[in-house]
Amino acid sequence: RNELPAPGLNLAARSGSCHQCLYQFLAFVPPSNESLRKPGTASVMVDTQHPLTLLLNSSVGDRDLCKIQYHFGEFGNYSLVVKTLSTSTQTVSCDLIINEGPINSYLPILFAFLVYMGILAILIAGRLLMKIDPVRNWVYKKLNPRATDRMINSELGSPNTTDSINCDPTPQLWSTGSRQRLRSLDTFRGLSLVIMVFVNYGGGKYWFFKHESWNGLTVADLVFPWFVFIMGTSVALALGSMLRWGSSKWKVLRKILWRSFVLILLGILVVNPNYCLGPLSWDNLRIPGVLQRLGFTYLVVAALELLFTRADSGTWEGLFPALQDILPYWPQWIFILVLETIWLCLTFLLPVPDCPRGYLGPGGIGDFGKYPNCTGGAAGYIDRLLLGEKHMYQHPSSGVTYQSTIPYDPEGILGTINSIVMAFLGLQAGKITLFYKDQPKQIMNRFIIWGIVMGIISAILTKCSKEEGFIPINKNLWSISYVTTMSCFAFILLLLIYYLVDVKKWWSGAPFLYPGMNSILVYIGHQVFANYFPFKWKMQDSQSHAEHLAQNLTATTLWVIISYILYRRRIFWKI
Repeated sequence: RNELPAPGLNLAARSGSCHQCLYQFLAFVPPSNESLRKPGTASVMVDTQHPLTLLLNSSVGDRDLCKIQYHFGEFGNYSLVVKTLSTSTQTVSCDLIINEGPINSYLPILFAFLVYMGILAILIAGRLLMKIDPVRNWVYKKLNPRATDRMINSELGSPNTTDSINCDPTPQLWSTGSRQRLRSLDTFRGLSLVIMVFVNYGGGKYWFFKHESWNGLTVADLVFPWFVFIMGTSVALALGSMLRWGSSKWKVLRKILWRSFVLILLGILVVNPNYCLGPLSWDNLRIPGVLQRLGFTYLVVAALELLFTRADSGTWEGLFPALQDILPYWPQWIFILVLETIWLCLTFLLPVPDCPRGYLGPGGIGDFGKYPNCTGGAAGYIDRLLLGEKHMYQHPSSGVTYQSTIPYDPEGILGTINSIVMAFLGLQAGKITLFYKDQPKQIMNRFIIWGIVMGIISAILTKCSKEEGFIPINKNLWSISYVTTMSCFAFILLLLIYYLVDVKKWWSGAPFLYPGMNSILVYIGHQVFANYFPFKWKMQDSQSHAEHLAQNLTATTLWVIISYILYRRRIFWKI
């Protein structure tokens, strides 16, 4: 509300999450009508995700009148009253008045948490009750009398014991394999996948379940690198197992090539976000993608491990036995260091037209609008040069806050180098479990050491700052600081899950174990059926966090249930 006489006012705003951004024009507020004593008014909607800085200046002469920083709440109604306090000194006041208080948008999260905790409590109570013999027998008798007879026969013996044992030997083999398998790896993979499915479905439309606009981290930025990390861990265990069972390296290499090819093909033809632009054709085919990056990363890391792995992962008899999981593989480390040197050189030394050398910013209105078409610096330039703009991701997260207009692909060519580094660090975790098998204390100590080392490297690279470090944490760029930070988190998280699931056996890994054992099927399925009922339906209020959260949690839970059913039926889709 403008109570000042002519001229009118210009209202502009800048988001607190927008680093070194220009103010963006919101509205022109007309002057007051002195004859009618009616203030000039203008209505606008503003962002509530982050604090805003509002700037009011005169429409003539650009004289700044006031600047207000405030974090507005969702569905709140506010008035900014501009008036003259003293006509002699021309002092202007800007008062923010709350007309209608905002809603508490986090209540749906609390309610959902309580619901899931209630379900968990019921399941735990039921499991404890089923351990009591009279309760278990009564339940079995009520559900299926024949099952009760079979249970009694199995406990007391029956005339057909031999037939019962020989009729299906598979369960015995299955249980043997299950005991040998590290359930913590499947649990870790499943946890990453469940969070990934939830954020891909919308995350209840909360900003922290969306990808960060540029530098920094949200929950959504954690899961993909964790998935890459645990893929590397699985490579170490799987290749060692295949070679110990007598498979030749050529046979294993063919399997690696085939799996990589299928992953890349699925990513390009099945899970391609450019379908939203119309029927898929070469003109608008997105070449990079999540599965494509997984496929290529797997190819490089698995081939690198196959080249130097040994069928016998016994104790290394050489200098520094404490480094037996590192020193025998020094050529691998040299290869990874060369790759990282290439990333650093291309990122900071490659000349990019009309952009400063070594630019890591989002372009658009960032850096005070100096470099609007430099999104991603060298990484974006390489993709546009080699792939073409139409074959890249068309709606990068930087477009929302920084209003960048050119395509940028977070799964682009240059970032793939650091995803290889991420998978290689996961491979290191796998080697630790192999070299120190049956020594859980040693495994956990190594995980702690690696987590601390990665954390120290991250602190140095970022200067413990979101924006001011040498190399900021950035998921879009897959910066090396992002990789070391995510590896630090991954080592610590894997340590906790390994301790709970495989060492102490306090937790079975459920329910994350089940999607973790059918990860490719769940990932592709949740993408293909994203817009089909019951994973999505028409909502009464598209602005409601509660409805979005209910829909997204329902869809995610359904995929966990589907993976559980497949697990019970022993159906696993492997590539």
